[in-house]
Amino acid sequence: MNLKIIKNANDHADALKRLDELFDLDPIEGSKESNELDVLALLIEQYEMEKFPIDKPTPIEAIKFRMDQQGLKAKDLVPYIGSAPKVSEVLNNKRSLSLSMIRKLNEGLGIPVDILIQDCDKLETYHDHLDYRQFPLVEIFNRGYLTSFAGNLNDLKEYASEHISDFLKKAGFNSSFQPMLARSSANLSGNSKECDAYARLIWQAQIIHKANGLNISDEYAVGTVTKEWMQEVAKLSWYQSGPQLAIEHLKKFGITVVLEKHLPKTYLDGAVCFHNGKPIIALTLRRDTIDNFWFTLMHELAHISLHFDQNEEWFLDDLEQTCDDPREDEANALAREVLIPNNIFYSYPHTDKGVSEMASHLRISPCIVAGRIRFEANNFRLFGQKFRDQTSKILKI
Repeated sequence: MNLKIIKNANDHADALKRLDELFDLDPIEGSKESNELDVLALLIEQYEMEKFPIDKPTPIEAIKFRMDQQGLKAKDLVPYIGSAPKVSEVLNNKRSLSLSMIRKLNEGLGIPVDILIQDCDKLETYHDHLDYRQFPLVEIFNRGYLTSFAGNLNDLKEYASEHISDFLKKAGFNSSFQPMLARSSANLSGNSKECDAYARLIWQAQIIHKANGLNISDEYAVGTVTKEWMQEVAKLSWYQSGPQLAIEHLKKFGITVVLEKHLPKTYLDGAVCFHNGKPIIALTLRRDTIDNFWFTLMHELAHISLHFDQNEEWFLDDLEQTCDDPREDEANALAREVLIPNNIFYSYPHTDKGVSEMASHLRISPCIVAGRIRFEANNFRLFGQKFRDQTSKILKI
């Protein structure tokens, strides 16, 4: 027989007939007939794979097949799936396999990962080798970060890999999360403390989700944020509703402000990034005073003015700590100068009346003046309980 590629049913029938003839001959290995049999079998296999593909078994079919092979009972799956009720639910297609279950089934029973996972996104998450149990799952659950998640806390712990990776990806964090954890830590000002990089990353993702939900339609024009522009924003602090006025004002220029409480061990006062070409400023109100609100806001605006070229880098700021990054010193200096110019502050007041007079002259909140004096004097007891308005009460949050 002349060997050729099998193209149709007639070719396939002829090849099968010839294969039977060769089997009947029982040729010696290495003979002409033996070589013909090997090549013909390969051609038939290739044709049948193309014309009659065999569907992959489902994960549950694969598990049941392996159970039959090894003589296993449902109770034998408990070490891999977690409990007898879970085993029953999985085998009856009432509970999906978590990535944790999949790892154990692959390692313990040798079921291939590509059989247990038939979803590309889930397979990518499986291979990223990130320990999703390190994320602050209790805080994530209690704060309702995962708006589409309807399970309880135990469900979240079981399926953390799936839900957290989906949350991060929907925030636009599509690259490997491990380098992102390292980058976040590197860009944190005042990073002498032992920060929780996992908590910080999920907090950053929540900022993006919140900003997307605000749906700011106005475009941001590069070069908008100048010293003079910032001074006009600062003057809104003169009004009792200044924080809300500032947030609304920035919105008109394509700058989103998000308020989101910091997570434990993140030590964040504020942050700023560019997302889809627009700046996002995040404020935690960790120190809930008006002067801190305005200084942090000006600090983040200073980063936009001085340090951004619309890339995706984040600045994460712990303003209670010193930092060896010169960009943080530059942002601090511009923020202070915008709020109270150095040529005015060089001889600062020491009385309540003096604070009010300087604030009136600058048309800014007296809390800002008092806060700057306390900082420069390193005495936060100055002026007693005066000039300590809380931002959360003004914003009613």
